[in-house]
Amino acid sequence: MVKKRIVYMGTPHYAREILDTLIKAEDMSVTLVLTQPDRPVGRKMVLTPPPVKVLAEQHSIEVLQPIKLTDEGIIDAIKVQNPDFIVVAAFGQLLPKEVLDIAPCINLHASLLPQYRGASPVQQSLLNGDEVTGVTSMLMEEGLDTGPMLEKLEFKIPQDMRLYALMQQLTDDACKLTLSTIRNFESITPETQNDAEATLCKKIKKSDGEVDFENAVVMYNKYRAFEGWPGIFASNGTKFDDLGLVDVENKHRPYEVLGFEGESIIVGCAKGSIKIGTIQPASKKAISAKAYCVGRGIKVGDSII
Repeated sequence: MVKKRIVYMGTPHYAREILDTLIKAEDMSVTLVLTQPDRPVGRKMVLTPPPVKVLAEQHSIEVLQPIKLTDEGIIDAIKVQNPDFIVVAAFGQLLPKEVLDIAPCINLHASLLPQYRGASPVQQSLLNGDEVTGVTSMLMEEGLDTGPMLEKLEFKIPQDMRLYALMQQLTDDACKLTLSTIRNFESITPETQNDAEATLCKKIKKSDGEVDFENAVVMYNKYRAFEGWPGIFASNGTKFDDLGLVDVENKHRPYEVLGFEGESIIVGCAKGSIKIGTIQPASKKAISAKAYCVGRGIKVGDSII
């Protein structure tokens, strides 16, 4: 069996899982891995290698961590590998023409292109309350996620699914799609993206997590999309967690406590209402929403902020 020679580029957990799939595939040989430089992580700013680097080193695969792919020696190092494919997943850099010309460059993007080109496609699908998302394999060109599409795998999103679970689902699907696209590459007819249907998604900022209790659906979708970071919070820094959508139509006074349900509270929005299980005041520990209200003497009809 002649193995397909792969140069791999990726950085976070999503990319690590795809790399693991390629390493385990008997008909693939990953000869070189490129990833982002180690970054300081956490309050102590501990210099931490990307997940892709850790896995590659466990399998004694050469790792390069250029700040830019045009750094001296990087393009030559890729050419020397004589790859059949360059596979890219959440790498974090655009590929220059000199790299694109070496071998077919296949990108695994966690959306149904041309929808959600850019940095946060999974969060964007949740923010928009999409019923369906998926993964697209595509041939890369110099633009951002603009290349011809090769294959897609669709996934129907449960209404209560949040970011971590959806990311894991799409990661699993991307692993399957990677092998399928490489193995069937010669028989796949690339499909040009319709730029008129394209949408872009930006990098998430902490301020995106602020909520104003205007619309219960918008607030709930932010809760789903911003699991882990940045979370959702009021303008005074109070954080909310363990949310459920109660009603999407009725009009209420924003922040008004409508009732108690076990350790949770029902809070009104200008449109709809939301159940909140946990509240964390700024710089304090998270407590049950009921305990938060009891401690402050907040009753039905009062504002939680």
